[in-house]
Amino acid sequence: MRRTPSPASAPTAAERVRSILAAAHSMTVVSDGRHHEIRRLDGTGAMGHFHLHAAWEGTGTPSPVRVPVRLELTDIAPTPVRDRLRARVTLTGVLRAPYDPDATDSTCMEFGQGVLEESGGRAYVTLQELEAAELDPLATCEAGILTHLVDDHADLVPRLLRLVRPRPEPGVTKVVPVAIDRYGLTLRLEHRRGHHDARIPFRTPVRDLDHVGPQIHALLSAARRLSHTGHLLA
Repeated sequence: MRRTPSPASAPTAAERVRSILAAAHSMTVVSDGRHHEIRRLDGTGAMGHFHLHAAWEGTGTPSPVRVPVRLELTDIAPTPVRDRLRARVTLTGVLRAPYDPDATDSTCMEFGQGVLEESGGRAYVTLQELEAAELDPLATCEAGILTHLVDDHADLVPRLLRLVRPRPEPGVTKVVPVAIDRYGLTLRLEHRRGHHDARIPFRTPVRDLDHVGPQIHALLSAARRLSHTGHLLA
């Protein structure tokens, strides 16, 4: 009997990188020994200035100019938690002309390698994996969703501790949502001497933005049905 594979409970490295690229409003471009800080506040995102493509594979003579370039992006938690740095993304490649930070046209970059660095370790992503990864429907609105939970529903968030498995040890002093994606919600559990993250998966992956509200309400309802435990905040 064939067993149906269980649904994914967390994004792949390629999905994480694609989400970070889509949501980032700033990044550092390192080329020719110079560092250029790119900040986009017009809603286009920092990566709107770059076009990633595969390395040159033509039959003619490649461009004689091949300028190494590195793009550095950071993923910062939008909520007030300890250690707000969630991830770093580094993309390396080459340009066919020296980088011009004042250029109005998109800069073409031959993709070399993508690196995702998180607390759990480092992962490498190819251009093919990045192109195949589906953009998370919550990527560009994650900050708004999390800050809404903190600002308007702070009293409800600690209840979600009842869903954390394995159960948290005694001594949790603060619970804050630190990340959300199509597969679930991540809570930052702070203790007097440190912190750790706990992931609570959704029953099914979020299909679109309108689907996330019912998923969060389903988690809260499930937490409400569980009995109180003396050592948790809820």
